[in-house]
Amino acid sequence: MKSKKLYSKLISTLAVSGLLLAGCGSGGDAGNGAASEDQITIDIFQGKVEFNDQFNALAEKYEEENPGVNINITSVGGGTDYISSLKSQFSSGEEPEIFSIAGPSEADQFKEYLTDLSDTKSAEAALEGTLTAVTEGEKVLGLPFNQEGYGLIYNKAMFEKAGINPEEILTYDDLEKAVKTLDSKKEDLGIEAVFALPAKEKWVVGNHLANVYFAPEFNHDVLEAFNAETVGFEKGSEMQKMLDLQNKYSVQPSLSLDYSQQVEEYFSLEQVAIIQQGNWIYPSVYEMDSEFAENNVGILPIPVEGFEGSLPVGIPNYWAVNSKSDEKTVQASKDFLDWLYTSDTGKEAVLNDFKFIPAYEGYDTSKISDPISKEIYEYASAGKTIGWVFLGYPSAWGDDLGANMQKYLSDEMTWEELEADSIKKWEEKRK
Repeated sequence: MKSKKLYSKLISTLAVSGLLLAGCGSGGDAGNGAASEDQITIDIFQGKVEFNDQFNALAEKYEEENPGVNINITSVGGGTDYISSLKSQFSSGEEPEIFSIAGPSEADQFKEYLTDLSDTKSAEAALEGTLTAVTEGEKVLGLPFNQEGYGLIYNKAMFEKAGINPEEILTYDDLEKAVKTLDSKKEDLGIEAVFALPAKEKWVVGNHLANVYFAPEFNHDVLEAFNAETVGFEKGSEMQKMLDLQNKYSVQPSLSLDYSQQVEEYFSLEQVAIIQQGNWIYPSVYEMDSEFAENNVGILPIPVEGFEGSLPVGIPNYWAVNSKSDEKTVQASKDFLDWLYTSDTGKEAVLNDFKFIPAYEGYDTSKISDPISKEIYEYASAGKTIGWVFLGYPSAWGDDLGANMQKYLSDEMTWEELEADSIKKWEEKRK
């Protein structure tokens, strides 16, 4: 295990997929000081559907150990707007006891509901730098899910068959050359296109793609982005070229392509060679084709001038505990989160079932179970990272930018108009 100090420069603070998924547990008595003769129900509302089934299975184990606690899990992501769904939960009076927030912008939106978690075992074990985005004075307002990284996930066998050495792809020109080679050999490779760009998903382009080009502008610091009154698009031309490249060589129409199609229909079934995604896709790919997932999937950085060979690595989501719940339920919620990240059972699930890269001390990182996460951990350990500043965007600005990118791709807006309108919207939201 690397020291906590290593991570302070790696983590500044996505993602999801799919549709609304819900799971329910059954059980009874809260452990670790929250015990009560009365049944305690913990409703969890969170934004990552990829580990929904595994999370429900682990919650059942917790209920078995704590027969006074009942845990209900609702997972929302991707095609369903998580943050709007969460707001609806609160406005309807169906407030969850535990919910997820993504970085300082969402923490600010739900500030009145956030319990101070600084007294938890999980906060104490969190790697240095992972709590910065959700710390206010002495208060810790969220606990990190995990570490994630993203880039260009590629099919190793196709690259080899096309005579492409992925280690030689560092610059945009290197990538463009490789893409053109793959495109020229589509028939031999048995692919429909080089990329599957899910331009229907505003978060893929407006948050993740844009982030790699905004990160240098904000010194890879999510809080600097959060406090910025404007955005300069200093690397806007690079962003445009990368969007154009993916779209030109993508399955069409890219504007109708969603996340699940990208990952399951095209990449997992080997109909394309490259997709822009992160290690969160691994469980889905594994479910579709375990042999392919285990042996044939690699990840490349998205080229950024001056930061070649670096991956965006960060904390995608934080657990928050509803401060409006009664005292016993708040304590029971803290106990569950501590059990999730510090118990032997929880840690085993985090590594092997959730396929997470841990954001806490006390894990045997040699047991990180999937090849994408292993590569991302190696980049992080070597300090080859780009910050996750998109979690510091003004509220919903990533959707604004994503919508403008969709207009650009459909020729309804020029790139110059995209930049001007996006800057205007950033500044308006900061007033």
